Amino acid sequence: MIRFNCDYSEGAHPQVLQRLVETNMEQTAGYGEDPHCAHAAELIRSECGRPDADVHFLVGGTQANLTVIAAALRPHQGVIAAQSGHVNVHESGAIEATGHKVLAQPCQDGKLTAEQVRQVVEDHFNDETQEHMVQPKMVYISHPTEVGTLYTKEELEALHQVCRQKGLYLFLDGARLGYGLTAPGTDVTMADVAALCDVFYIGGTKVGTLFGEAVVILHPELKPDFRYLIKQRGGMLAKGRLLGVQFEALFENGLYYEMGRHANEAAAVIRQACQQKGYPFLCPSPTNQQFPILPDEKLPALAKKYAFAHFGKVDDSHSAIRFCTSWATKLEDAQALAQDLLEL
Repeated sequence: MIRFNCDYSEGAHPQVLQRLVETNMEQTAGYGEDPHCAHAAELIRSECGRPDADVHFLVGGTQANLTVIAAALRPHQGVIAAQSGHVNVHESGAIEATGHKVLAQPCQDGKLTAEQVRQVVEDHFNDETQEHMVQPKMVYISHPTEVGTLYTKEELEALHQVCRQKGLYLFLDGARLGYGLTAPGTDVTMADVAALCDVFYIGGTKVGTLFGEAVVILHPELKPDFRYLIKQRGGMLAKGRLLGVQFEALFENGLYYEMGRHANEAAAVIRQACQQKGYPFLCPSPTNQQFPILPDEKLPALAKKYAFAHFGKVDDSHSAIRFCTSWATKLEDAQALAQDLLEL
């Protein structure tokens, strides 16, 4: 079985593992207060062009999302997200469990627009019963989105502007950021993300580490006492050095971007085969996630050899599925899948 169902099937990139082996017997302080975490944080600040950024290493994406949102919002406030957003669909109500409602908005391509955000806020504050409802205070987006689409720099600038005008925080989930920043045609860089968001995180779990995410806080209001909440929300690793070492490996020599480009190139092989076959897509994606719409009668044959995710019925005889490549996907495996798609 060749797995294309997610981008964290494998362990970690060999360079990451090698660094963990090399530092294994070092004695350092715990909980992220060690030289490796400090160095990794400096590398990330440099990459962002923001020496003022606070950088914290957490164990996983759900912990990053719920900790950031809990830190930003007062008890009566909620977070605006796309209906398909990860915090709304795939985190078992983790955000609601922190006491904050996800204010989900309809979308076709996984992306929120600045106008949608403006409308949500204005509808709330123009309602005479506003104090009886959850107040919007944060906007949550992901890049890439849950369906592999990307924000343009212009779209991020528009979201940044409306958040400034309406007094909202802008939070970007970067679980797959490495694949987004290296996608063909993108005009968004790490420095752009840092300039336009109040807080975001750089995903490691899905982009070459064993585990771990790096939360980057830019807005001064979100910085105080964040470590208290990391601890309280279960995101703080006692052997915190293990996170710092991995992110050192990602950013010392451009490995993070190298892995992102590789996954996108493998996905392009699959995308081109689907296009050649005439299969439409749920959404056009230049990233490592591809969502072709295939005849249901063809899926059992594919499933004998490949693992992939089902994304729902499109009509009585067709379903959208997801093929997901990663930093570890072998190009020959992507080529084998492409050939089998052509021969269906």
